[in-house]
Amino acid sequence: MFILYIWGRDTLMSQIYWKILIIRFFQTFLEGFAAVLSQSQAKLIADVPGVVHVVPNRILNLHTTRSWDFLQVKPQIVDGILSEGHSGLGTIIGVMDTGIWPESESFRDDGMGKFPSRWKGICQEGNRFNRSHCNSRKIIGARWYIKGYEAEFGKLSPSDGVEFLSPRDAVGHGTHTSSTASGAEVKNANFRGLAQGIARGGAPSSWLAIYKVCWATGGCSSADLLAAIDDAIFDGVDIISASLGSPPPLSTYVDDALAIGSFHAVARGISVVCSAGNTGPYPQTVINTAPWVMTVAASTIDRDFPAVITLGNNQTVVGQSFYTGRGLNKFHPIVYGADIAATNIDGTSAGSCDLETLNATLARGKVILCFQSRWQRSAAIASKSVLELKGAGVIFAQFPTKDVSCPWSFPSVQVDFEAGTSLLTYMAASRKPVVKFSFSKTVIGQQLAPEIAYFSSRGPSSLSPSVLKPDIAAPGVDILASWSPAASSKLLNSPQTKASPFNFKLDSGTSMACPHISGIVALLKGIHPKWSPAAIKSALVTTASMKDEYGQNTVAEGAPHKQADPFDYGGGNVDPNKALDPGLIYDIKPSDYVCFLYAMGYNSTAIGLMTRVHTPCHKSVKFLRNLNLPSITLPELKQRMTVSRTVTNVGPVNSIYVARIQAPAGIDVSVEPWILTFNSTTKKLKFKVTFCSQLKVQGRYSFGNLYWEDGIHVVRIPVVVRIVINNHLYSET
Repeated sequence: MFILYIWGRDTLMSQIYWKILIIRFFQTFLEGFAAVLSQSQAKLIADVPGVVHVVPNRILNLHTTRSWDFLQVKPQIVDGILSEGHSGLGTIIGVMDTGIWPESESFRDDGMGKFPSRWKGICQEGNRFNRSHCNSRKIIGARWYIKGYEAEFGKLSPSDGVEFLSPRDAVGHGTHTSSTASGAEVKNANFRGLAQGIARGGAPSSWLAIYKVCWATGGCSSADLLAAIDDAIFDGVDIISASLGSPPPLSTYVDDALAIGSFHAVARGISVVCSAGNTGPYPQTVINTAPWVMTVAASTIDRDFPAVITLGNNQTVVGQSFYTGRGLNKFHPIVYGADIAATNIDGTSAGSCDLETLNATLARGKVILCFQSRWQRSAAIASKSVLELKGAGVIFAQFPTKDVSCPWSFPSVQVDFEAGTSLLTYMAASRKPVVKFSFSKTVIGQQLAPEIAYFSSRGPSSLSPSVLKPDIAAPGVDILASWSPAASSKLLNSPQTKASPFNFKLDSGTSMACPHISGIVALLKGIHPKWSPAAIKSALVTTASMKDEYGQNTVAEGAPHKQADPFDYGGGNVDPNKALDPGLIYDIKPSDYVCFLYAMGYNSTAIGLMTRVHTPCHKSVKFLRNLNLPSITLPELKQRMTVSRTVTNVGPVNSIYVARIQAPAGIDVSVEPWILTFNSTTKKLKFKVTFCSQLKVQGRYSFGNLYWEDGIHVVRIPVVVRIVINNHLYSET
């Protein structure tokens, strides 16, 4: 399947309409359509006059209570963002995901006002979903998109109970993200007794518009996503929240459906918030890197779920677990997976408890100790392997992380390598080693937080390294939110735990971080309705924090853990209440993004087709570094370079700001002017920053900050510089 971009639809369609199967016409922001084509047809049609561009359909992936209190977004703060933003009243959040479970308590419409007259959306009916499900004052619209998906994978049948051909959520992911952004207050929410408390979304008085573009059986079609964004713009949403994307290699901005659709949304004042991806901690893995979207990394909160492992000698080891079922109160023999390898299986595979690597007789009734390996990194796979052999439980030793990845439906405890090694030592010293597990508990306030999650994808952008990505970090580890009861665990069916449906679930991913920012954006739009998407992003980035809650530098989980830098979290950890009053903002007009595309080297035809505007721009690479982002990133500093930025005063009319620099290592930095004076006639001021390399070596990226301070506001942007030698041998390294 392909997406076609055209000039003059009526004339062209008379030539080719009878030859191809049209899936969807796009009409709100671009001329074009999605159609089922073979490779040879695509090549032929690409040469038809009027066809400007033919792009293959791509399949994208999803990126999967305490968090809002941890962010200090709570009603008790009288002058905080939740109160000042009236809980998101008046804003519409459009969620691109797997749909919604409308009966969830999180989507009650108690106290909600009637949706605005500007709303043009519909309630698209389907399997187990009718108009009454969104004829409320909370869910005000719902659509579903499957033509692009079915063009790639064939017809999807709902008869097997895996999916619903409707906006109804069979996966849980869309219900989770929607309730995180906008859910109403639900008392006594919990996941199997864990994380119990009041659950709520960031903007509980905002309206929800649901666009189901992802399916339980295999991802999300880019053609369907483009159609959904097309509709969302027409419908009248204020924010688009998209917890999805595809890993590198990244498509060019003129070929990428999300980049194209989000450009038109942003040009119409709609903020677009996207997840950064879950392929960290490796560099250059961040996705959704267009400068007009907000790209969100995942961080931890100060809640964990410890479980105690008691050894036969009464010593204890503490791990993490979601298991709260039966069969924990007695000792079981413990063996190391590598010691019970099946016939013809090497010790490494068995040591990580990969599927079909363990001896069934020797595993039965025992707790198996498994060590993560390069080839087998999943606690869930280890648990499935042991469960199939009727083992009693799993202890999975892995790299240190606060993300609990072991399954909830089978006795499984996650420990670090140090704890796992101590268990091996005990087993070697004991003739009959045994262990028992305690129930997992919920503990708050005993973990340093936030930290950047191990899985959160890292910068720099592999497509446009002069654009700092991700932009911001938000909670995305072990987040409790509403879930679809239809999405019961298909991985494990444990005799210890009846797989009864649940309405809330703990989940992790940049998918969970993204709707936190979407909810905060809804609050900011309520307070500053005339701010552009760029202004809102600037407010979030320039007020973000580089510290944890104890004032220590934020740590990024990795191999090994390290001090976090802008490639981990962009501007830093989001601080919603400070974003309320940023002092200065770095604003960007849509025409500036067009010039950015020219500076990227794209041809004028492709840019004109993508943007639908003709903006006079020069193909100057200087524009890449001078785009008015709330960051400065120089991937190739050879000797000396000057960049410019413009700030707009949104604080007190008469204000004086003074520059302060934390220079990256090996770089001299100067600012001109270093004092900015604003008054009733001067609301915008331009300044220049000059960078000079002190070194003549091929360097790595180094990091610093540029501050503007007026005694009240601290407006900080990250500075990222890499020194390169003016030598062709190193120009690409």
